Amino acid sequence: MAFKQTSYRDTWADINLDHIKYNVREVKKQFKQQMNVMAVVKADGYGHGAVETARAALDAGAGFLGVALLEEALELREAGIEEPVLVLGRINPEDAKTAQKYHIRLTVFQKEWMEEAQKFLSSEFSPLPIHIKVDTGMGRIGMKEDQEILSFLAALEEHSLMEAEGLFTHFATADEKETSYWQSQYRRFLQIAGLLNSSLGPLAYVHCGNSATALRFPDHCFNMVRFGISMYGLTPSEEITDEIPFSLKEAFSLHSRIVQVKKCAPGENISYGATYTTSGEEWIATVPIGYGDGWYRYHSSNGGEVLVNGEKVPIVGRICMDQMMIRLKEPVPVGTKVTLIGRQKDRHISVLDAARRLGTITYEIPCMISSRVPRRYIQKE
Repeated sequence: MAFKQTSYRDTWADINLDHIKYNVREVKKQFKQQMNVMAVVKADGYGHGAVETARAALDAGAGFLGVALLEEALELREAGIEEPVLVLGRINPEDAKTAQKYHIRLTVFQKEWMEEAQKFLSSEFSPLPIHIKVDTGMGRIGMKEDQEILSFLAALEEHSLMEAEGLFTHFATADEKETSYWQSQYRRFLQIAGLLNSSLGPLAYVHCGNSATALRFPDHCFNMVRFGISMYGLTPSEEITDEIPFSLKEAFSLHSRIVQVKKCAPGENISYGATYTTSGEEWIATVPIGYGDGWYRYHSSNGGEVLVNGEKVPIVGRICMDQMMIRLKEPVPVGTKVTLIGRQKDRHISVLDAARRLGTITYEIPCMISSRVPRRYIQKE
């Protein structure tokens, strides 16, 4: 028996692909120099859907894709996407042949890894393009010391089945007002770039610009930027909102529908733990979304609200695994739309609002919403 319908839920996320295209086009306008844009679609496109957002970004002028895992790169290839893809994290050396076979770029930063991976590469395929990762102060993956880098470059000359295509680093504080640490990282990257240029000659891609750097320091991005969080219309941090050179358009919104409305008498308890008690006669509605969907219990504290008929109404009681309750001003029909993130009429609850409520960053909110919440794609262009 075949089922054609992909979702039967009254809860869904809308992903506006036109907004993603807009954000990519606008960031490209910020550069005086010729700039390649790598659309970062790791973690299932930051929860938006990797394949769909990758296609939208490529349509808008991105020429490269960035992922964290080899599996994520293969998902793009299986979807028929042929543009360059870079795995930004480390993969196991024995899997390098799979990357080579499917023309996937790899991040490399260990001489020992390179020597081990060489054993698995094949001359029947084109040489494996690699991007060399250096640590200029993030304290994450990457080579730090000049001698370590020189030893790596000497070993690279012996491996004909790998070719250095790119060099990159990652900034730890590009989204903070204070720029002294960012400047020190940038200066160190300049030194390393000069070192590599002396040994290897010019590389095709040199990149240090994440979203914050691309938006704030467009003249310091070499010839490629990694456009991640802001491709989805989200500011890297609240702190630098006033420095964003154009209005970002948020792509993610989250919705559900009311499945029941009850008139509750004064003194009735709502949800687990009886933590909420009605103070008078109240209309309580049930909405089929919960922490099993990534809409965590903490949303019910700190003034959690949703939109119903363009008005903000509070979440009451503890959020359950699959459902939550809200307090209405007046009864509404079953099936009435509830917006948890997004716009109704002239009211708006942003991803940032949800992040503030949880005491976290905007990156986490769409990533939290699980795969059992179907994504619907909006595209008019």
